[in-house]
Amino acid sequence: MASKLKSLYVCSQCGHESAKWYGKCPSCGEWNTFTEEVRETRKINAPSVQERRRPSSEPVPISQISTEDEQRYYTGSAELDRVLGGGIVKGSLVLLGGDPGIGKSTILLQVCSHLGKILKILYISGEESKRQIKLRAARLGVDSDNLYIMTETDIEIIADQIRNESPDLVMIDSIQTMNYKELNSSPGSVTQVRECTNILMRTSKSLDIPCIVVGHVNKDGAIAGPKVLEHIVDAVLYFEGDKQMSYRILRAVKNRYGSTNEIGVFQMGDTGLTEVENPSLMLLSGRPKNVSGTCVACTMEGSRPILAEIQGLVTNSGYGNARRMSTGFDYNRMSMLLAVLEKRCGYYFSSLDAYINVIGGLRLDEPATDLAVSLALVSSLKDIVVSEDILAFGEVGLTGEIRSVNHADMRVSEAARLGFRRCIMPYHNLKNLTVPSDSKMEIIGVRTIRDAVAALGG
Repeated sequence: MASKLKSLYVCSQCGHESAKWYGKCPSCGEWNTFTEEVRETRKINAPSVQERRRPSSEPVPISQISTEDEQRYYTGSAELDRVLGGGIVKGSLVLLGGDPGIGKSTILLQVCSHLGKILKILYISGEESKRQIKLRAARLGVDSDNLYIMTETDIEIIADQIRNESPDLVMIDSIQTMNYKELNSSPGSVTQVRECTNILMRTSKSLDIPCIVVGHVNKDGAIAGPKVLEHIVDAVLYFEGDKQMSYRILRAVKNRYGSTNEIGVFQMGDTGLTEVENPSLMLLSGRPKNVSGTCVACTMEGSRPILAEIQGLVTNSGYGNARRMSTGFDYNRMSMLLAVLEKRCGYYFSSLDAYINVIGGLRLDEPATDLAVSLALVSSLKDIVVSEDILAFGEVGLTGEIRSVNHADMRVSEAARLGFRRCIMPYHNLKNLTVPSDSKMEIIGVRTIRDAVAALGG
């Protein structure tokens, strides 16, 4: 077959291919994402009429498809199993992403330590040597005769080895180091990552073997490679948190076998990652006493209520324009809350610097945390101390009203379990709220932000 070299430009976000370079991708609209790749094109004979007419698979009525033999492998970590939706599904392809040094390879070896007692595991690394993996495994206490280590970057050799060995679980570390020799582009390029993932997907599905793939992230925090990579896999997990801190948060942004709202909390130590069974207690440890500008909020992460400390600081501006800064909370929503407090409640922030910080590296995206953020800002502005036993949650509207939120019962129960005695919450949630008779929690229903500040004594 005749072959020749062909230069193409590929978008690193969506994988769109073009014969010429564009500043803006015509497919996804991103700027400066086109990279040049050189490919070898080969002339392939057209399939015959009989081959085109032959069906690849027979359609089956959905009523005849059985799910009774569905099996999940429990990883030995309740936090990881919760994020996965109950364990690793047979034949699934899971993509694990995160910053360098955050704990991706560590958690894989810890999973090998537990599942290696009953399953045959093939761990394939394209970044480390076998000796390096052995040293890290010894530090983590991983020693199993069912764990097989392989250092290879050729994806075809890896696929053949998976078919020959027939392991129960495969781990690839990482997909950016894999290489498909039929392509002339370098490992880690858009085309290489996409094609290597496709080969792993076909191999995993055909043999019904689960596969966990590690993916590096770029400077924006997204997994390096085309966006189509996340569409190929069954689940996408992200490790969040500052690697300089000991706490890690594992979050699912896609999961075909479970919820994407669950999170897992871990703590990095000398012996690897350990589970944090009570994240609320961890996030509230070291909370200052008798200090203004702090309030505790309750957010729902899937089916788990988590209490987090929100700190606000309002101070005189040293420049012509007031400065706004937010860490762990949406900046635009913070600006909206400041506008509502100024317009509806008469608290003027126009000439003052305002800062919001969520303790522990947690990211709060739920609107139910609006009330706690507002109270922290007002507390700092008026120098009012929010009592240590007060919890607040509720969504703030543009007219200053406090709107109802979901799972109020679970939030109140979690607060009572951790020793809180007063809860400021939306008034409209009171009619459906069920509080145990022996509970000492005082429920304060508020309709507006003014009512919530008055409940503080301000």
